[in-house]
Amino acid sequence: MLKSFALTALVLAGCAATSAVAALPVYGFVVKNTYPHDPQAFTQGLFFRNGQLFETTGIIGRSTLRRLDLKTGKVLQQAALPRDVFGEGSTAVGEHILGLTWQSKTGYVFDAKTFTLKGKFPYEGEGWGLASDARHVYMSDGSASIRVLDPATLKEVRRVPVTAEGKPIASLNELEIVDGELYANVWGTDIIARIDPASGKVTGWIDLTNLLPREKRGTSSVDAVLNGIAYDDKQRKLYVTGKFWPKLFEIELVRFEGR
Repeated sequence: MLKSFALTALVLAGCAATSAVAALPVYGFVVKNTYPHDPQAFTQGLFFRNGQLFETTGIIGRSTLRRLDLKTGKVLQQAALPRDVFGEGSTAVGEHILGLTWQSKTGYVFDAKTFTLKGKFPYEGEGWGLASDARHVYMSDGSASIRVLDPATLKEVRRVPVTAEGKPIASLNELEIVDGELYANVWGTDIIARIDPASGKVTGWIDLTNLLPREKRGTSSVDAVLNGIAYDDKQRKLYVTGKFWPKLFEIELVRFEGR
């Protein structure tokens, strides 16, 4: 597990040696509970609001905002995005839910209770992941930087380069705030980076290799990758899933000895 992670991180960081990777702590996982998840859902964003689980899905003509029953995976409420956009990450801000699109340079603002479309907001480049805390909205665009948005205006106020021991970490995707840290799924891998949102420095890695073997995912598609991080801060529980995955996992992190 650790060997595959080190090689993945080595490629992503563009390092010439493994020393930078080795200097950071690595966390594995223990599965606490497993729940059903729609195997047709191309998961893009996953988050909790007031103890309820929400998800946004992608693909042109199939992109949605959903409220889910955690235990059964049933869709309790749903709104479709315009058929010509590719839905991406999402997060809750106050009484609203924000959702990105991949290449349409447009974000959507929904009423968190009714899913009524309340407005839109523009941005340059691509939209990938979203997360928020009491002060900021964080946005990824597939690069090695995190955009910080003003939650009132949704305009970009700064960008934070993400580095591990000085090396840039690109392909940052789905985001979540967990106890003040920013968790970022690294696209195409089973790796999550733990990031200090103020400095952009990676403080550790979460290796979810073999959480769900590829043959057990909802499709053999290369896109059936880990992508979906949700933290229930009231229950202090961490959940993860992936695109086309038939399961959602509650996990507990365990630090590898000596790391």
